[in-house]
Amino acid sequence: MGMFGTEIEIEGSAPADVGWLNAGADIVLKGDGGDTTAHCAATGNIYVSGRTGTRSGALMKDDPKFPAPEFWVLRKTGSFSFEFMGGGIGVICGLGYEDKDSVMGDRSCVGMVGGTVYFRGKAKGLSEDVWVMDLDENDKEFLKEGLPRFLKKIDKTDSLETLSDMSQWKKVVAKTYEERAVKSLIPMHDFRMERWVEGGIFGDIIDEDYYVADYVETDENRLKYPEWQNAHYSAPCEYNCPVFIPTQKRISLLRQDRLQEALELILDYSPFPASVCGQVCPNLCQDICSRKHVDIPVKIKELGQLSKTVEAKGFDAEQKKEKVAIIGSGGAGLTAAWHLRKMGYQVDVFEQDSVIGGKLKQVIPNERLANEVLETEIKRILDTGLNAHTNTLVDKKKFKEITDNFDAVVIAVGAHIPVVIPFEGHERLVKGLDFLKEVNKGQNPEVGEKVVVIGAGNAAMDVVIGAYEMGAKEVTAIDIQKPAAFDVEIEHVKKLGAKILWPRYTDKVTEKGVHLKDGTLLEADTVIIAIGDRPDFGFLDRDWLTEKGLVKMNEYLQCEGNNKVFMTGDAIKQGLFTHALGDGRKAAINIDKMLQGRKLDNFEKAPVIPQDKVKNEYYHPLNAQSVSEMEAGDETMRCMSCGFCRDCSFCLEVCPEQAITRVANADGTFEYISNPSKCIGCGICAGVCPCGVWEMYDMVDKMMES
Repeated sequence: MGMFGTEIEIEGSAPADVGWLNAGADIVLKGDGGDTTAHCAATGNIYVSGRTGTRSGALMKDDPKFPAPEFWVLRKTGSFSFEFMGGGIGVICGLGYEDKDSVMGDRSCVGMVGGTVYFRGKAKGLSEDVWVMDLDENDKEFLKEGLPRFLKKIDKTDSLETLSDMSQWKKVVAKTYEERAVKSLIPMHDFRMERWVEGGIFGDIIDEDYYVADYVETDENRLKYPEWQNAHYSAPCEYNCPVFIPTQKRISLLRQDRLQEALELILDYSPFPASVCGQVCPNLCQDICSRKHVDIPVKIKELGQLSKTVEAKGFDAEQKKEKVAIIGSGGAGLTAAWHLRKMGYQVDVFEQDSVIGGKLKQVIPNERLANEVLETEIKRILDTGLNAHTNTLVDKKKFKEITDNFDAVVIAVGAHIPVVIPFEGHERLVKGLDFLKEVNKGQNPEVGEKVVVIGAGNAAMDVVIGAYEMGAKEVTAIDIQKPAAFDVEIEHVKKLGAKILWPRYTDKVTEKGVHLKDGTLLEADTVIIAIGDRPDFGFLDRDWLTEKGLVKMNEYLQCEGNNKVFMTGDAIKQGLFTHALGDGRKAAINIDKMLQGRKLDNFEKAPVIPQDKVKNEYYHPLNAQSVSEMEAGDETMRCMSCGFCRDCSFCLEVCPEQAITRVANADGTFEYISNPSKCIGCGICAGVCPCGVWEMYDMVDKMMES
């Protein structure tokens, strides 16, 4: 516990705990240090001219009110060095140990959550909690300033030249919480009783029987009280879905054998459950599904496909007098039309192409989106009674006519102008969007045997598929960065034989192919570019647009040029088809609110349920073997119903005071209620709830509010 203003110099070696809990002193050890040198150091500097033992640097920390502790070692440390490090700086010079396996012993940096360790030489068996990285300029500056000071302290200035070669140094930093592998939690009680100290932390001095006294207060005298907050949080799948689809509610209906209601529920959110949600979408909902912490995510994609042939309902009501125009018939436009028709509005859709469907119809390869499925769902939308006008170009004159004659307008024109990089030979390029449209129209555009696709996003992967369909023998996609396409799309084209290369920088395009800036030639008969598209707003006045050519709009999707005009989909920003569907639904809801004189919505989602509130311990199989997709079983039982009561009645059955009752409502719904005159606020209901719908609150806060 050396304090500020203190300098301690030790001639020769020393036993364990040199610098233990150092609180500001400069400690110079001119020899070897024993185990736990610099253990728990909080500030100050420790300089060692030799080696140190095991757990050196363990539990170092950094209080931001004081200078960070520094721990300099000329030679090496023992195993478990920097264990549970929380802050500060360690420098291991490795002098004389350059050819050894590790200058930090074995299993260094276990549990490290903060701080930085610089080392020179090799490091073996580092913890999985950390990253090893090259030095940046700030790191090099720190070492170049600190090494002379350190070597002067320990009388080893002759080693400065050897240690000043920055190419021999690396650094260790802790992974962030998000970067660490998430592991299943166990109840705190089990951790204390079984994994920490046998019998609990005081088990060696107290024989605790964990008996709960009978006399505990109820009602307003409780410290805490429970509330059943069904659907208070968003389930992870719902939160991650751009269309807001509450999959946990769909599966709850299936669990109650209410199949038809479950299949119809998705149509309240998306008119494309089988095509977009079931085939095209990369299923962001499954990426964050809580079930993946047990085995594999719930099969939400397959669930969407079940709603392909569900009949449209709720469109027979008397129509409202207001009329809404939709410009564009892609995913965003048709979704807006669907919801507006369901609300009773008269809807006219204006489409420049000869067919309805936008990019869904025009560019997605049939093997990724079955045409029969898409046609079925488009027909369901058209059958709602909307008026579709194809081969209708909306120019400035037509747009003025539309805005004058309709009560609201939705701009859903998508992005159909391909962007091109102006390198030499760019006029030779085939534009990916145009190419895909020709493929889908059956025009069979010609390609050579060797095709290079510039771009590696999802649209580029569609181009690769199209190139093979048109007869290409060898297709290569290149990009300047890591491919933005989803893994499933990349794996698909690789199975077709495609190569994906990155980073690759195009210099020029000639009749021979693509010349890269490193001098490499990628031979190609046909070069197709697919790096993005922009919307065409030629029908809008210039003062409607930003300096970048995008439409000025507010958080409610309203255009600043005219607040009865709303924006959706790729006309706002290129994204997934599900983003377009989500925008279409939002625009429809806000148009209804505007026409009814209500406040518009910015669609903030309920917070996602904290993962520790969903008790995945209930779902771990007794057999610890992993579950494959073929073994997954009944999805209705596998869904963990995050934040949405699955009516398991665990809370009712385990309540020690029988304070909880289940109330069935006339509409078929139910709720659980806690009787305050019986409830003692023990929190067992919240503790056992597998879905996280019981929440404990402080009674003091409630009384203060009242």
